[in-house]
Amino acid sequence: MTEPIRRVTCELALSVLEPVRLSLQVAPSNEFLDLDETLLITSDGNPVAVEEITVPGLGRVHVCSPAPGRVEVNYQATVTGRARVQKVTDAELIIYRRPSRYAESDRLAPIAQTEFAGITDARELLEGVSSWVGTRLAYVEGSSGPTDGSVETMLKRQGVCRDYAHLVIAMLRALDVPARLAAVYAPGLFPMDFHAVVEAAIGDTWRVADPTLLAPRSSFVRICTGRDAGDTAFLSTYGGQADLLWSTVTATIDGTLPNDDVHQQMSIT
Repeated sequence: MTEPIRRVTCELALSVLEPVRLSLQVAPSNEFLDLDETLLITSDGNPVAVEEITVPGLGRVHVCSPAPGRVEVNYQATVTGRARVQKVTDAELIIYRRPSRYAESDRLAPIAQTEFAGITDARELLEGVSSWVGTRLAYVEGSSGPTDGSVETMLKRQGVCRDYAHLVIAMLRALDVPARLAAVYAPGLFPMDFHAVVEAAIGDTWRVADPTLLAPRSSFVRICTGRDAGDTAFLSTYGGQADLLWSTVTATIDGTLPNDDVHQQMSIT
C-alpha cells in the first residue's frame, strides 16, 4: 500500500533590532523514510549561515545569528513514507512522569485522582482524560498567554491546542502515566498553524491523542517532542532583540484526508 505524501511549509518574518541568536524548531524530526526539504534564512535579502543541531529525544534545531534587519525564514518539506513508531525508554518513564513548567501535575493531582478514581489502565486513562478535557474546555483563539500553564487553563476553561495538551499531560502524570507534548504539522487543521498534541506511554509505545479533535492523527508530521511547550517553541531568541512580524504555516496531504477513530490507538509516524 502506497503511503500518502505530506507537504509542509513555514514562513516567518522578523525584525531584528540587535544582533541575536535565533533557535528554530520548524523542521520535522529526521526519522522519515524520505524527507525532501529546503530551509532558507535571509537577512535583508542576503543568505544567513545556519547550523543544524539534533537534540536527543526532542528533534532538530536550526540556529543562526543574523545581523539587525529584516529576517525571513522559508522552510518547505515533502514527506514520503512513515517514521518508526517510537518506543518508550527507561529514561522517558522517569522524565515524563515529573511535573514541568506548563504541566503542573503536582497541583492538579487531587482533581485527577478524584475524577478518575478506580481507573488504572493507561490506555483507558489516555482516552478518558483526553475526552474529559476536550468536553470541558472551549477552543478560543487568543484566550491564553504564553506563560499560562495547565492550572490557569483549568480555571479559565478555555484555551488553544497547547492549553488542551498541557492539561491532558498534567492530569495523566498525576495519574502516574508518563506523558509529553509533541509539536506537529497537522493536515486538515483549521485554523492552520503549528499544532500541539499529547503522547502517553501505553505499554512500551508512545500513543498520540488530540483533545481538540481538530485534525486526523494519522496525518501528523512530528516536528519535536518535549516536557511541554517550553521544549517545543518554534522560535526562541537569545542575546538580542527580535520581533516576530508574521508567520504562515501550511500542511497538506495528497489525496483524501483520512478519517480518525478516536477509540483507535495510534502513534505519530
